[in-house]
Amino acid sequence: MTLPGNLVPSTPPAQPVPARDAVTVVLLRDGAAGLEAFLLRRVKGMAFAGGMSVFPGGGVDRRDADTSVAWAGPRPEWWGTVFGVDPLTARAFVCAAVRETFEESGVLLAGPDATSVVADTSAYAGARQKLVDRELSLAQFLASEGLVLRADLLRPWSNWVTPYEEPRRYDTRFFVAGLPEGQNADGETTEASDASWQTPADAISDAFEGRRMLMPPTWRTLDEVGALGSVAKVMAAERSVEKIIPKLIRDGDVIRVVLP
Repeated sequence: MTLPGNLVPSTPPAQPVPARDAVTVVLLRDGAAGLEAFLLRRVKGMAFAGGMSVFPGGGVDRRDADTSVAWAGPRPEWWGTVFGVDPLTARAFVCAAVRETFEESGVLLAGPDATSVVADTSAYAGARQKLVDRELSLAQFLASEGLVLRADLLRPWSNWVTPYEEPRRYDTRFFVAGLPEGQNADGETTEASDASWQTPADAISDAFEGRRMLMPPTWRTLDEVGALGSVAKVMAAERSVEKIIPKLIRDGDVIRVVLP
């Protein structure tokens, strides 16, 4: 797999930059042509992954660890075992996943109780913008609306770490989730120039033919979920989550990505 050489400095830093905790949610649905994934094309010129097609996601906020969040599904202790972190950190990862998905796609993995999920999120448009602006925390939003976070609607998938050679690095936990019935993913975020649903095969084909740019974790994940073929099979897949750190090798004007 290769990347344009200008995405990475020609001289790597003397010491690797610490990787910031981040999350990504692979939002899926069963479409007429088969399994589809929701992809955002990041605005060109952004400091990290500008122009790349990505899944919704972003950095973990310290307020994501708020223990007051009403919670349904696997407990933080379980998530901590999966991701190899303490329960408080694991709670922050799951909350960040729910928050970032809502901010970037309008899809909300929460409901009035432990067995339901909201069907129309348009009423929360104001709160969504306040979350983006960091005027409101996820815990405050859910409490004010009487909503329960549905951790059971997420599944852990993988853990990718930005290569040591890059100036901005993230330790990203990947989750998968099915689009809740009645909800729509809109991609109304200033960080994306467009958004669309695509089958993994079509997205990868677009990358081969130059219509999309995919980072290695996105490419690999599309290939993995596409092989399973349905939301139910993806959500039922047993995964062993271990850190994956690609290695970058410069070859003239391109960067070759070597995966472990």
